[in-house]
Amino acid sequence: MTLRSFRPRALAAVSLTAVAALTLAACGSSDDSGSDSASGSDATRTVKTAMGDVKVEKAPQRVVVLDTAELDSALTLGVKPVGATHADVTSGFLNYLPKDQVAGIEDVGRMMTPNLEAIAGLKPDLILTSKIRHGDKYAELSKIAPTVMTENTGHPWKENFKVHAEALGKEAEAKMVADGYADHVADVTKALGGKEKAAATEVSMVRFVEGADIRIYGRKNYIATILADVGLGRPAITDQAKDGFSYDVSPEKIDLADADVVFHSTYGDPKKSKETETTGSGLWKNMDAVKNGKVFAVDDQLWIQGIGYTAADKILGELHQSLAK
Repeated sequence: MTLRSFRPRALAAVSLTAVAALTLAACGSSDDSGSDSASGSDATRTVKTAMGDVKVEKAPQRVVVLDTAELDSALTLGVKPVGATHADVTSGFLNYLPKDQVAGIEDVGRMMTPNLEAIAGLKPDLILTSKIRHGDKYAELSKIAPTVMTENTGHPWKENFKVHAEALGKEAEAKMVADGYADHVADVTKALGGKEKAAATEVSMVRFVEGADIRIYGRKNYIATILADVGLGRPAITDQAKDGFSYDVSPEKIDLADADVVFHSTYGDPKKSKETETTGSGLWKNMDAVKNGKVFAVDDQLWIQGIGYTAADKILGELHQSLAK
């Protein structure tokens, strides 16, 4: 079964409303104190990052983002970057992002190999990324513009979002976005029959990856945090995931992923990622979730690669659609 995009509420609308409301409030306020005054300048603020304290412009106007999480954060907060790296997908920027929001953003290369010359040519006043992605390029990036790096990506996405918001000068808007997400989570949990019923429903997340083993996702990754927020149960195999991230298996062991509900996505070619082979096997077809019609194919770009509140809001909508039946 393949899920169609389903979004009962638009988180982007929440953030845009927040931007408008807070802009109006700021116009009538004479209190301009805060983190920038602590940095000793009215024009800058100091942000704590994985690479130490970094002074950034109070209201950055030309932002470059080097990963999908940072792009989601910026757009969620109403900031359109002047440049961004592209994901390794045919669409370039991930397909769950509205085309009008990414239109005009300059492509500065692949995510892991950004074009530093192209970045410098955009004359950014802020660069957002993570140490795990581009820590080895920090010195070069810092010469171009103040560079704010989080330590990692994925599992700590909510904490990272706060860092992005601070660097962008959008802390108040970020709180409204997070509150909107919490309300949506509560709505979905209620729609599933409440906390007890949600906890009693075990959910597996399987990812077929070209050039790698099949991943049964554990509890320390982006999608796992969303499942946990809703209160959904997870099968015992998730606790065997290496570093909490994933428990990798061959097609011959795919039945370890069985649960009340199984979501699966594919990165790369379905045949080369073993999706075709696995989902056509007797082992897969004999799984309880398959026999009960509780297996859902989902968009890898949205469920795995997006990593942010805009993606999470859409995922919540699809969870609601598939489980509240």
